[in-house]
Amino acid sequence: MNTTTTSSSSSGPFYSWEEDLAAARDLSKREKEAFRIPLEWMTRWRVGNNMPSGRETLRRFWVVKVLEKPREAWQLEQWTEAFRWYLAWEERCMRERGEIPRSLYERVRRAVDLTGSRRGLALNTRRTYMGWAGRFAIWAGSSEAVKDPAKAREWLERLVAEQKVSFATQKQALNALVFFFRDVCKLEEVDLKVKFRKTQKRIPIVLSIDEVLKILDVIDERHRLAAAVQYGAGLRVRELMNLRIKDIDSSRQQISIHCSKGDKSRVTVLPASLIELMDTQKAKLREIFERDRSEGVPGVALPGALGRKYPKAGERWEWFWLFPGDKLSTDPSTGIIRRHHVPPDVYGRAVIQAARKVGLEKRVTTHALRHSFATHLLEGGTDIRSLQELLGHSDIRTTEIYTHVTKNVGGTCVKSPLDAVMRRQSS
Repeated sequence: MNTTTTSSSSSGPFYSWEEDLAAARDLSKREKEAFRIPLEWMTRWRVGNNMPSGRETLRRFWVVKVLEKPREAWQLEQWTEAFRWYLAWEERCMRERGEIPRSLYERVRRAVDLTGSRRGLALNTRRTYMGWAGRFAIWAGSSEAVKDPAKAREWLERLVAEQKVSFATQKQALNALVFFFRDVCKLEEVDLKVKFRKTQKRIPIVLSIDEVLKILDVIDERHRLAAAVQYGAGLRVRELMNLRIKDIDSSRQQISIHCSKGDKSRVTVLPASLIELMDTQKAKLREIFERDRSEGVPGVALPGALGRKYPKAGERWEWFWLFPGDKLSTDPSTGIIRRHHVPPDVYGRAVIQAARKVGLEKRVTTHALRHSFATHLLEGGTDIRSLQELLGHSDIRTTEIYTHVTKNVGGTCVKSPLDAVMRRQSS
């Protein structure tokens, strides 16, 4: 039975079901391929839900994922055999070494997470790097191949040529693998020598003022103020969810953004029409805050090193979330059960559902509210430099994309010749 290590940061040798499956002499080549697909599926689900190895997890996977929709009889039979093989493999691992077996996918993700945590990478960055490193591990197929930069180069080239992902996605995948080879595998020089394919920036989806108002009218009441703030201040969704009580300055009509994209800070506008609603929101939040304090709930998480420098600051009112979650949850970085902010995907679904409810024929996401903020300001006469500062763009060219979708800026006020023809015909 194979035992391998993913990197020097691993705590010891781990068994790899992928390598043992590939080397199994009691299975045909066809059976190996048939088993690999459902086992990779199960592993990704198990790791994504932070569940341990074992029979109970497999049973849960079978009920939640396999039986969630009708399957062919041959599929159920084949997958049953695959999971039986996997359970027998796990039992042999435990008997031989007493270790909990981990898949290659899981070991690579774990090594990236542990190393990234030690190096101070943000949780979202770690999760992104873990995702790309895990996908590469699945494609590589063995612990030797996953540590080979030549294999990584080949995989990145396939990503560009076959999947035709955007330029930003290409860079993200490259950065993840460079971190994996340099910081996890301890290679001194990492040059993957990949030629990226430049892609044109997409024209942003912009809502009219009437469409924005329709969404604000029907969106779930719990998320109405958040949607109004995002449109009214032009925030990214994570900037919105990370707002604290202290970030709202009603007297100066300003919102302070901290630790944003690129770890930057800026100030943007607080709509005067939301000041009264903000006061109402704070009154509701004060009740939640006081209840948490009286029940001994740990304070909210603080960014960066502030939590270590001021361990009790998270229990102070000014650091409380502007949009806190309804329930307590486990902090993924520390394991502490505390109150976190509303999950971005929960808010995002609320915006999408509101857009569908009013029948908008556009691909509406939370970012459409930020795009609309920028476009409407340009149409109202705001200069491009001021808009760049409000949006927090490093490069003015990023802001200039909105000139292509405004009604009266950048030449888009040109009228179609068909309109003149039709007017002439009707006269």
